[in-house]
Amino acid sequence: MKISLSRLAPAVITLLAILALSPFAQAQKEIPPPQGKGRVVVVASGASGPEHYETVSRAIAQLGYDVVLFDGNAMEGTKGAALRTAIDKAQQMPHALPGKVGLVGFSLGGAVSLGYGSLWPDQVAVDIVWYPATSPFKDIPGFVAKIKVPVLMFAGESDKYKDCCLIGTAHALADAAAAAKQPFELVTYPKTDHDFVEGGSHYNPQSYKDALDRTAAKLKEFLSN
Repeated sequence: MKISLSRLAPAVITLLAILALSPFAQAQKEIPPPQGKGRVVVVASGASGPEHYETVSRAIAQLGYDVVLFDGNAMEGTKGAALRTAIDKAQQMPHALPGKVGLVGFSLGGAVSLGYGSLWPDQVAVDIVWYPATSPFKDIPGFVAKIKVPVLMFAGESDKYKDCCLIGTAHALADAAAAAKQPFELVTYPKTDHDFVEGGSHYNPQSYKDALDRTAAKLKEFLSN
């Protein structure tokens, strides 16, 4: 039986197009640690894309972790399914050591990491979010009550980016977590705006260094075993 390539090609093209648009068909970039292999840290970018967060991802990899960088845009609207897929992919990378992963999310990716990753103690050891979008969190006490993974959150006190990441909401999350005795730590930075990472539109060297140092300490605390 012969198969006509002319008939097959349109079907293949259609399938590839569907896969390309699927939220689960995420490109990823592995940044191995200096020693060759390491515990996995999944990084979810903000809306500006993964390239924007490659510098900070490389800094985290230099700490000794196998960093796998994903596009947070592909995770939006998937109700956590794309983040689950990203974690599974990251754990299968060539330089990955077994065990729970650390999550590091920025802005949009931080919202996804916080909203879903903090509920998954089976896969996630620690959840670190930099200036995450917090506007999606409507029932803050209800959400905080579900947290099962230690969370470290960084927020700029001058952050007014699209009203998505206001400092008041960050404090509301921290206050609700304290009241519920949940493992949630908030660190805020005065005179610091959104996207304060190196290379960011509001790069703040002091805030960036402190957040990176705290990220390093928190990852060491939960991924050292």
